[in-house]
Amino acid sequence: MADPVTSYVHLSNSTDQNASCSQVEVTDFVTEADHAGFRLKYRSNSYASTDAAAISDQEVSLPTVKILGTGGTIASKAKSAHATADYEVDLTIEELISQMPDLSGTCLLEYEQVLNIDSSQIDHKEVTMLRNQIVKDLPRYDGIVITHGTDTLEETAFYIQSTIDTDIPIVFSGSMRPSTAMSSDGPMNLYQAIVIAATRDSHGRGVLTSLNDRIGSGFYITKSNANTLDTFKSVGQGYIGTFVNNQVRFFFPPAKPLGMTLFQVAPNVELAKVHILYAHQGFDNEIIEQVLKNTKARGLVIATMGAGSLQSKTNALLASLVDPEFPIVYSKRSMDGMIPIGALPKVNGKPFENAVAGGYLNPQKARILLQLCLNAGYDLNKIKKVFSGV
Repeated sequence: MADPVTSYVHLSNSTDQNASCSQVEVTDFVTEADHAGFRLKYRSNSYASTDAAAISDQEVSLPTVKILGTGGTIASKAKSAHATADYEVDLTIEELISQMPDLSGTCLLEYEQVLNIDSSQIDHKEVTMLRNQIVKDLPRYDGIVITHGTDTLEETAFYIQSTIDTDIPIVFSGSMRPSTAMSSDGPMNLYQAIVIAATRDSHGRGVLTSLNDRIGSGFYITKSNANTLDTFKSVGQGYIGTFVNNQVRFFFPPAKPLGMTLFQVAPNVELAKVHILYAHQGFDNEIIEQVLKNTKARGLVIATMGAGSLQSKTNALLASLVDPEFPIVYSKRSMDGMIPIGALPKVNGKPFENAVAGGYLNPQKARILLQLCLNAGYDLNKIKKVFSGV
């Protein structure tokens, strides 16, 4: 890449030469990946006299926040202003930033486009790329914001929470409506995430989510509705704060989720293959046989009926097919509630030793946790201990 290029982009459409408007200084910098990164510094363009030294002191005291763009609905366009489906990712993080109000009194801002895809297309390769970028950036910034599609945001947030040890706020944000929709929620969600990441009280709380004026825990948050703006919830655990009238309000002192296990992973980690099976009336047990025979799975997660319920013949088949150390996590179809150890099945009158109680985790998060346990080389007893805390 050539020498850094600095330019100033007006953030106001005002044509009044005497009016005060904002500018943003944009400087590109070299990245190790095949995408550019940019530094932004909002500036006042007022014609009133200013004290240059005072401005410099203020800039030094402001926190520096970096935004990592990955795409999603927040970066999408539809064909009309009333369309909230059938849209495509079409905006860069730079274009999203151009919609932000003046943040000159809040933080210094940098951004980088890591990915620009729908979150349904994110696989472990992309999550690893994002994690590696976060690890690289954390020592240099006071907060990290990640724009992400909402479909799999909860999975990426859970993985980042489970594999990065830091007190610096990492805030995920996205939107339910594309950028072209009337009353699009993207700009406000992103603005709030930036302010939350720049807020000192956000430190020491683990990975956060910022959507629809609410602050959630990335460890527990889940997408509860396929369409509405208030989709992200942690029904049993609740929200940890709100954003109202430009104020960040937390309900509790800084703390991370209890029972959370931190895993060390390599930059090029390949996780074990774990599948999720969804239980229902008339479940075809042949599916289990095909999965275990043909996919080289090292573990299973089952979205059970109720709090761990499966047909007796399903439990018996599982017991007959798997090795003694093969973990099978019993999760649940319902969004809330937990699978207690006491709800695990018995086979031939004896406890099914391969069964692991999934606690409060939904199937998709239980899958990630089991993958991390297997990657760490944990045996079945250690895996059960890890899951006993969630």
